Amino acid sequence: MTRETFLAALAAWVARILFKTLRLSVVDHDGFLSNPLAAPSIITFWHNRIPAIAVGFLRKYHHRHRKGVVVLTSPSKDGDILSGVMARLGMGSVRGSSSRRGSTALRELSAKLEAGYDLAITPDGPRGPKYCLGPGVVFLAQKTGAPILPLHARYHHAFRLKTWDSFPIPFPFSRVDIILDPSITIDPSLLDLEPERLKLEQILKTNAQHFDDPS
Repeated sequence: MTRETFLAALAAWVARILFKTLRLSVVDHDGFLSNPLAAPSIITFWHNRIPAIAVGFLRKYHHRHRKGVVVLTSPSKDGDILSGVMARLGMGSVRGSSSRRGSTALRELSAKLEAGYDLAITPDGPRGPKYCLGPGVVFLAQKTGAPILPLHARYHHAFRLKTWDSFPIPFPFSRVDIILDPSITIDPSLLDLEPERLKLEQILKTNAQHFDDPS
């Protein structure tokens, strides 16, 4: 067993125990969770919201109605660990980033959407800058026609690691709030995607900065 495999197994075991203790509140403005026939979506959230999407997936995502979630993870050692954790929590993965395997990852993500899978993408991962959205999500949405589903999360009590995005680990028995905004579709005829990128970045950034405030 490699170091990455061991750490992934350990992290997934701890996560499952921790997530069972959390008090979860979900507000779905899009109707995504209540509509089993909704088209595959690109669920988009900041890197430091990964624990929230994981607990939301385990608690609220209806496997019997939807094909599953595929997470974009980096092709690094850290990505090996995250990919292993997600696999143990029931999610698939595609490996890639803007600097490595970018075009290949886009093709693989497009194929996953076409096959009926939802995607989960952190547009400021894996190494930031924090709350800066790259162009890949908007480009993928336009290319595939899939809607972008902005997700926001607030940790009421969490320990924050000394990482580039102050990655949080929610305390046991604390509360996590998740909000799903109405989905966004990208006009396939647009030639300049920068205004759409800026709009999505602002939606995610405004809510993140608000939710980062103490309860």
